[in-house]
Amino acid sequence: MKAIGYKASLPITEPDALIDIELPKPTATGRDLLVKIHAIAVNPVDYKVRQRAQPQPGQIRILGWDAVGEVVEVGSEVQNFKIGDQVYYAGDITRQGCNAEYQLIDERLVGNKPSTLSNAEAAALPLTTMTAWEILFDHFHLNASNTQNPSKKEILLIMGGAGGVGSILIQLAKLLTQATIITTASRPESIEWVKKLGADYVINHHHPMKQQLEELGIQDVTHIASLHNTEHYLDQFQEIIRPFGKICMIDDPIKCGTAFLEQKSLSLHHEYMFASSTHKTDDMIKQSQLLNTVSSLIDQGKIKTTLGKNLGKINAKNLKKAHILLENQTMVGKIVLEGF
Repeated sequence: MKAIGYKASLPITEPDALIDIELPKPTATGRDLLVKIHAIAVNPVDYKVRQRAQPQPGQIRILGWDAVGEVVEVGSEVQNFKIGDQVYYAGDITRQGCNAEYQLIDERLVGNKPSTLSNAEAAALPLTTMTAWEILFDHFHLNASNTQNPSKKEILLIMGGAGGVGSILIQLAKLLTQATIITTASRPESIEWVKKLGADYVINHHHPMKQQLEELGIQDVTHIASLHNTEHYLDQFQEIIRPFGKICMIDDPIKCGTAFLEQKSLSLHHEYMFASSTHKTDDMIKQSQLLNTVSSLIDQGKIKTTLGKNLGKINAKNLKKAHILLENQTMVGKIVLEGF
């Protein structure tokens, strides 16, 4: 089978940072599905792994954690899928990724592809959708019935709403919670994008946020989803968040002490979508159930794809372009590639 991988951690500008290769097609056993890949999306985790995870000598690492494809083989213990099913998933970071014609994936991490979306449109969603869902409901415990005290209505600030996670987080929060949604954006195309997705207010993260919130008549926020550059905003977070508020980050800040949490008795959460698959938790099948729930919402027309740019065929040349765009942090929505 065709695949794209790397033998050494190199800057993306190096010729061998990502290479086209041929590998044997794997075989499904146990609870694994063998999926023929139709489309993939690229996420910041791809370039972070490429930069940090050096393969063993003679080994090749295949990246990719967003895929749409067709089940072509099932292991002997598979219960929920059959050959021919159209599926989508983010996968397992401890295994080889989806930048290949075929991939093995545990069925408990797989959902049924939304029938109303194309392969490319569906590929944009799994990883970011699960990340956003876990932020809202596992960490923040927001829900639509959270109206017992209207004077304390939740106010959610999303840092970087135009990115992959932010784009679906806005939609899920708008649809499934009663929170007021504020997001940050600075470029005209980013501002337009987040407004279309349902943000109630947009502020500029390059300027002091407290003043901008006060100009909107908002004294503080109750929840902050920090999706990038967390360490640069900690002082501002402490300034604008309500006592007993919650902050959830998805990035890897180099410096992030906890002293700023004390005065307002804040809680700090770290969302990592791969925690369940990495540690094989007892409730790992929740990821499959979550993807099926979102697939239904999409087919009902309540959520739309977050696809921002389709770079064409799945090959090393186009994947390098995707990594460069993500490393430059200039994307609106998700990057997808389709077909071999």
